[in-house]
Amino acid sequence: MTRKISASTLAHLWMLVVVFVWGSTFVLVKNALQDVTPLLFNLLRMVLAFLVLAVVYRRHWKALTPRTWAAGAVVGLCLAMGYQFQTAGLALTTPSKSAFITGLVVVLVPLLAAVPGLRLAGAHAPAWNSWVGAVLAFGGILLLTTPAHTAWAELFSTINRGDVLSFGCALGFALHVIALAHASPRIGFAPLAMLQIGFCALFMAITLPVLEHPHLVLTGRLVAALLIAAVLATALAFSVQSYAQQHLPATHTALLLALEPVFAWITSYLVLHERLGVRGGFGAMLVIGGILVTELLQPAHLKEHPVHTAHELG
Repeated sequence: MTRKISASTLAHLWMLVVVFVWGSTFVLVKNALQDVTPLLFNLLRMVLAFLVLAVVYRRHWKALTPRTWAAGAVVGLCLAMGYQFQTAGLALTTPSKSAFITGLVVVLVPLLAAVPGLRLAGAHAPAWNSWVGAVLAFGGILLLTTPAHTAWAELFSTINRGDVLSFGCALGFALHVIALAHASPRIGFAPLAMLQIGFCALFMAITLPVLEHPHLVLTGRLVAALLIAAVLATALAFSVQSYAQQHLPATHTALLLALEPVFAWITSYLVLHERLGVRGGFGAMLVIGGILVTELLQPAHLKEHPVHTAHELG
């Protein structure tokens, strides 16, 4: 007798695929940035993704309500905040510090979810295992994203404007996860995915002239990177995330996102032959350990249940 896979299990698996896509496209995007400024790449990626979603989900346009537009604007603003702060901060700080500070998202999500006003109605505050998992994953990200010769104390010795902007990135992505947790159970994943990408592109277009002097050189690798990033890593990926968060607590999503640097390292090893090393390998194990702690040690009386849609409740 075949056992039916639960919606929650499928959501975890689909979200894992999305994180794998995001992590594995790191090398592709890195190469493309030799031909275009980062914020312009972000904008072109989002515009192309929105055009794809607008066509694929065209039948949803007539059904959009003011509530749906508002939710898309809020989620899109958080998404744009994460991307823009990340890229602007990276220009003013070191890549290792940027990655380290951005990794705070795995701690910020349970911290924000502990605030009653941000937590879903009827949901419990994050249990002890969510906090332990977040700390383990954050420690793993720190080991993964800093060079082996870097002393830990050096990461905290100086704080500059780029570091502050990078923290804004972590906050933006954390708020994006929380905003999706509120919106996705009540709004179909198709219009939500379409609108959040559209508003994200709009906010990026508004801030681009302030944050960057854009330029590009049209090359084959740039076109390939834009198409893959826009269609696969944005249009498809954010559609899947909008669906998955109908069935996932925000803290679980944050921990799965912590696997992105693990997949990035694996891709770098296979494509660029970049070795992980003992320190990086231990970091990857900490990330996986943090996810296992969150997923397998959830106290039975404090399990977080996503809000079900009216359709699911019949």
